[in-house]
Amino acid sequence: MTRVVYVWAWVPTNLHNRIAAFKQLPGPGRIGGMVPGAPPNRACMLTGYIQPAERMVACPNQDVAYGVGSLDPQTSPVVIQVPDFGDRFWVYELCDQRTEKFAELGAMYGSAPGHYLVVTEDWDGEVPEGITGVLRLPTRIGICIPRVFFADTDEDRDAVQDVLNRIEVYPLGEYDGTERTHDWKTVPDFPAPPSDGGEVRWVKPADFLDRLAELLVDVPSHPGEESLYAQAAELLRAAANNPALRDAILDEASITEEVVIAPLFEFRNYGIPLAGNWTTVDNNAAFGTDYLTRTAIARSNIFTNALRETRYFYLDLDADGARLDGSNEYTVNFAADDLPPALGFWSLTVYNEQHFFEPNPIDRYSIGTKTPVLHRGGDGSLTIRVSLTDPGADVNWLPAPAGAFSLYLRLYWPDDSGIDGSWTPPSAAPTR
Repeated sequence: MTRVVYVWAWVPTNLHNRIAAFKQLPGPGRIGGMVPGAPPNRACMLTGYIQPAERMVACPNQDVAYGVGSLDPQTSPVVIQVPDFGDRFWVYELCDQRTEKFAELGAMYGSAPGHYLVVTEDWDGEVPEGITGVLRLPTRIGICIPRVFFADTDEDRDAVQDVLNRIEVYPLGEYDGTERTHDWKTVPDFPAPPSDGGEVRWVKPADFLDRLAELLVDVPSHPGEESLYAQAAELLRAAANNPALRDAILDEASITEEVVIAPLFEFRNYGIPLAGNWTTVDNNAAFGTDYLTRTAIARSNIFTNALRETRYFYLDLDADGARLDGSNEYTVNFAADDLPPALGFWSLTVYNEQHFFEPNPIDRYSIGTKTPVLHRGGDGSLTIRVSLTDPGADVNWLPAPAGAFSLYLRLYWPDDSGIDGSWTPPSAAPTR
């Protein structure tokens, strides 16, 4: 019983603890000088790509300017401001405490610019004039993560600043119907939480029971979950009445973290297996009662967009089934008529064993639509060389770490072939 409840609780606990950290901030700013953060019902935006040294969120990308706004509409309805992005790709990931999508805002949905109001499911207040839409959050807290694409050029980096400065999140009491601006380059830096080189530990087994009662209230059950919630309540009752049993439950929580949760960090241990040893997931941000996949995503690369927004492909193994490693070199070859099918943009990213960026001589961590120059073969094909050492001029080089690493392909706004699974990536072929 403990093991099942612990797996269920892992993701809501993760969100709870992240937002609890945001509550300690005096205002919007950059945590560790690198990661956007803000108190509940506020937002902060980065104005460039996220820096390689950050350790708060595994598997970041360097294709977008990220933002974050934590949501707590029980304390106040929350206004989310959406500027006119024109032809630029954008999406606001809106997820509840389960990391499930509760609303749609983005280029792929044709969402209109304006002011959107996030409220609780039972809110029946008056909607002010000028509000574009009302979005209902089914859990106590949630999160808004804007992503705005810009190319890796000085020109586009400058061009995107105006629209970034018109992204905002604030309490309804401050709404006056006008579009706000905020110069995000001027926000302060705050200390970062400690890390051992991997992602900050947002979930600790020793705190399992202390958090569980709150989660059962903040995350109302879905139909069919009533028996699970009853089991969780029984765990709490038993722990409260018997100190020895409480200790046994916490011991089992620690074991579950080690034998169930920890292996889910490796991409090859979950998801749908594809040709070339890639894996993928079809239920991003719509997990339902698939608690194992929900936890796997959160453990390895939390805050994935819904499938219509982004298709993710993961790779730990080369074409021969061996672990990707910087002691080897690899090619990923896209045929001219088989490029990644993205209506927004695509990117291939390399991560180290901890699912973060590893410093390299050219400061490149991904390659794709954002890349100013991509060299094509005579037949129009696109070959990416993944290696520790520079392969030379006129090569699409994606630098690899010295040790084990993973490749990660994103299709932002995938077309039908990217959504229905008929398109899959080419394998990573070892060249030595």
